[in-house]
Amino acid sequence: MATAEQATAPIKVEEAKPGIFRRIWAGLSIIFASKIAVVGLTIVLFWIIVAIFAPLFTQYTPLEQDWKAPNQGPSASHILGTDELGRDLWSRLIYGARVVLVLMPITENFWIPGGTAVWGVVIALIVGATLGLMGGYYGGWIDEIIMRLLDAMMAVPIILLYMIIMAALGASAVNVVIAITIVGTPGIARLVRSLTLDIRTREYIRAAETRGENPWHIMFFEILPNARGPIIIDAMLRVGYAIFAMGTLGFLGLGIPPPSPDWGSMVAKGREFILTGSPYAALWPSVAIASLVVGLNLLADGLREESMRYQ
Repeated sequence: MATAEQATAPIKVEEAKPGIFRRIWAGLSIIFASKIAVVGLTIVLFWIIVAIFAPLFTQYTPLEQDWKAPNQGPSASHILGTDELGRDLWSRLIYGARVVLVLMPITENFWIPGGTAVWGVVIALIVGATLGLMGGYYGGWIDEIIMRLLDAMMAVPIILLYMIIMAALGASAVNVVIAITIVGTPGIARLVRSLTLDIRTREYIRAAETRGENPWHIMFFEILPNARGPIIIDAMLRVGYAIFAMGTLGFLGLGIPPPSPDWGSMVAKGREFILTGSPYAALWPSVAIASLVVGLNLLADGLREESMRYQ
């Protein structure tokens, strides 16, 4: 016979947490709901896949020279043609995509996972989010100091700021990441600050403060997760901006030094031969930069449209 305590004891119901694949699918469903986002994702995935598996997509290395075929057009042996040194343009494009998106050269023989543009945006996100959270949450003189310093940085034209940083530091992949971080931090900080000013007035933030939670815990575990949507979309756009900036720096001779297959450097060198009837060395890297930047922008626009639909 059941006792009174057993009869009144609460029944614990195990809440089934969705599996990892279900959570991944829930996130991807937002992308698949937008045709624009799907097109952008397809373009971005194309470059990521050919970058990761570059050796499988070409029989040439990006530095291999064929002196018998300089400045050649597309052919059976070189599907996109060759540059002035007889290097295969297709192999240089896909290995250049690897530098941008997949692997960053620290030294000649030491590379780390994550492309130059990706690392620049990731570090800018960390620094900018921290400054934006501090300014938006604390307010007062802390906010004034942070914002005025960032406003001073934003007063300098972006291209000029890139040129100043690279001229001071020198041309290398690490310095390109530093430049992208410095240029991208103010915009990210202002975005995170504006989101923080809104979120800090919510009831769950007041509840966390009442519980005596540490301000850093509130900023990074209460405010930041609830602001992740706009931040992720902005980060995708900034990767596109970073790729475009890398192309610009390479074109000006301030990017990753040769013989690295930097797309901007390829355009700068290839333009010298356009008037001689060999436009391919400048054409294909220009198309690569444009397509990847457009793909990232389409993906970000599609995600923004779908996220606004569910608000």
